[in-house]
Order: sequence, then structure tokens, then C-alpha cells
Amino acid sequence: MDKELTGKVYDIQGFSVQDGPGIRTTVFMKGCPMRCPWCHSPESQAFHAQLLWIAMKCAGLDACTKCLDACPRGAIFPGKTLKNEATRETVRHIRIDRAICDDCGDCARICVRNALTMCGTDYTVEDLLERVIKDKPFYDRSGGGVTISGGEPLSQPEFVSRLLERLKACGVHTAVDTTGYAQYDVIRNILPHADLFLYDLKHMDSRRHQTATGVPNQLILENAKKIAQDGGKMQIRIPVIPDFNDSDESVRETGLFCRSLGQAVTVVQLLPYHNLGAMKYLRLDDGRSVPEAEPPTEGKISILKALLQDLGLPVTVH
Repeated sequence: MDKELTGKVYDIQGFSVQDGPGIRTTVFMKGCPMRCPWCHSPESQAFHAQLLWIAMKCAGLDACTKCLDACPRGAIFPGKTLKNEATRETVRHIRIDRAICDDCGDCARICVRNALTMCGTDYTVEDLLERVIKDKPFYDRSGGGVTISGGEPLSQPEFVSRLLERLKACGVHTAVDTTGYAQYDVIRNILPHADLFLYDLKHMDSRRHQTATGVPNQLILENAKKIAQDGGKMQIRIPVIPDFNDSDESVRETGLFCRSLGQAVTVVQLLPYHNLGAMKYLRLDDGRSVPEAEPPTEGKISILKALLQDLGLPVTVH
């Protein structure tokens, strides 16, 4: 069965220290039901493989036109002349008509500089297990393991459940980084194989949550309660987004909810907004605007951290 079951992955990062305890390998599953405007990985949202274009890697049309010739739909055209940020040379770039492009990947396969790449690769459970288990000595020495992230990993439930089961059978600590937006039957199925949930809480007001992310929060909050009732462990993650959830009132309300979950919450993590993912929107070039906001100051984060600590919660900042 494992040889036939596949999951779509868009990245695998080794030696991660931000996605759970110890040194970890983080597997990023493709596809997410939310559309958070501050998302720093927009390539994670769609469930299908997507064509990305990295301008600074492109040789330019004066040196290479292979992609124009390779595209079966004629979706690639000559574009603007720009300065290469790496070499400072002036380069005539390509333009991709996303309304025509069907993400077939023919252009990426012939791009020698990998300026054109496909985001999203199908793995079997066995192939992915073989990939991540190589780092088990690092997991064992550091108290680390494997984290399944996304996108939203619970949107590929059968694959993720089976992968977690196999990892546990190999003696690997497992974590699931999730928005919590899934039917609880999905979570109940993976609960025996997940040592820890990295659980996002974005806002306690359901209407504001839906306006920002595209989905309400009732299911997310109910799932957190059920995980706690069923003996699961959670690291609650609060992305601190300016003018959305960074007020004292908003964070206090979230903190009170975390406190209600009792011993199930091992730590509350504040994740200050950053704009390091802005370039990824340009690589997709799918019409979405690049997020623009000022990251919260250290002083602001210190105030929010102290507020949560006053509620008796263990707090870290990442």
C-alpha cells in the first residue's frame, strides 16, 4: 500500500531548530484551505504543482531562449529588461502568461540554471521515510525528530497518517505543524502517532478570522479542546500580525484560551510577522499583491510576552 500512496511535498528542510524540540527534519506538504494575506510561503497554498520563476537565476533571452521554444502552450514571452541583482548585469527577462500556463513543467525541465522550477513533488511513504530517516542519529542525540508541516498537512490525511505511523515505528519523535482546520476524525486518526502538535491560533474572533484567512475559527478552537481532552500535547503558535491580532486585548484573549487547555499546552510561541517571503510572491506572479506591513518591534513583542506570562503561561519568541 505504501508504494502506491503518494503525498505532494513542496520542500524538505533538514537541521531545523524552529519546528519542535531538538534538531529536526521538516517536511512541507503542499496545499492549504486558508488564504492568509501574511503567508510567507504562498507556494504552499495550491494543491497542485506550480511553476516558479527566479529572476536572479535567469541568463536572459540574449543568452538563452529554450523556455520559449519548450512551452507547448506559448505561455512564455519576452519581458522587461532588468538588472540582475546578483551580477548587476542588464538582462532581458521572460514573461509568463499565467492565464495560459498549465504548469506542465516542460520549460523547467530544460532550464539549465533552474530559474524555472516546479514546486510540488509526489513522494511515496517509503521514499519520504527513506529520505528523512537518514538523519535519525541527529534526532536521537538532540531529542529531535520529524515535523510534518505545510501548507496544511491535515489536508493530505491518509498520507500524513501513514507517514507518522511509520516514523513512530522507527522510534522517531513526530510533530505536526497545523492550522487545526480539519475534521476531528482526521486528527483523531493521527493522534496516536503524533507526539506534538504545533498549533496555530490566529485570532479568537471568528468573523475577523474568516475575513482575514477565508475560514471561521470555531472548528479550530473545538479541535484544540478535543486534542487536550484526548491527551495530546500542543505548542500553541501565535503569529503576531500588525493591525490584526497584535493588540493587548487580542493576545490576552488568546492566552486565556490557551490557559483553559491546561497541561496540554507545553509552551506558547509568539511568531512576529516578517516580510522575508515577499520574493516568493514574485516567483509565482499570479496576480496577488505582495504583503506590506512593518514587523512588530522588539518592545511590542516584549509587552505581549509579559502579558502571556502574567497569565501563567510558558512563552517563547521565534
